[in-house]
Amino acid sequence: MEGIPDASVRIEAGDVAFDARDAALLRAVDDHGSLNAAASALERSFAHAQRRVVELEEAFGSLVERRRGGAGGGGSELTERARDLLARFDRLGAEFAGAADATLSVFAGHVVEVDGELATVETVPGRVLTLVPRDVTPGESVEVSVRADAVTVELPAEAPAPDATSARNRFEGEVSEVVRGESVGRVAVDVGTETPLWAILTTDSLDRMALDVGETVVVSFKATATRALPRA
Repeated sequence: MEGIPDASVRIEAGDVAFDARDAALLRAVDDHGSLNAAASALERSFAHAQRRVVELEEAFGSLVERRRGGAGGGGSELTERARDLLARFDRLGAEFAGAADATLSVFAGHVVEVDGELATVETVPGRVLTLVPRDVTPGESVEVSVRADAVTVELPAEAPAPDATSARNRFEGEVSEVVRGESVGRVAVDVGTETPLWAILTTDSLDRMALDVGETVVVSFKATATRALPRA
């Protein structure tokens, strides 16, 4: 079974976003020599993989060259455009990782309920579902930390309904700072805590949403990307 990293690295072209699943598909085509074999290796439907390649090519240009059968048999290989796209995706991933290591949002709360490795923590912006150590108990004061690369930022009109996403933690806030880099930017969102909640986005996403200070946004993150530790 394939392993897809839980990250927000995306390269956008119009309404199509190239993400980690797409990168895995192209790399599998390169490794196995055909789209059919790539889909099988990733345990995906060939028809779905084929449709996805068509969608990507409509947005990014030719990515996979198909070879018909013959003396050497049929197959597929990546175009130079596809290799350039993968290289750009890898560079973005490295930039995201570096920025995430330096940007960690931390805010205080107290444990309301514990269910195995997960706990519900009451914080200023609302309740957060987070991973906790086994010895944490209800009523305990904790500090909740969230990596910036795990936070998704969306405009309210574009944000999915709460029951339509696996990100259990969701708050509305106001952009308080935007820091742009060459390919990656950081956005600080005021959700009512002493320090803002930071998110990392590609500059393509910043431009598409036209994010600026004062903009109202919806931020969300998964419980598995959040940690709560007892306060010292």
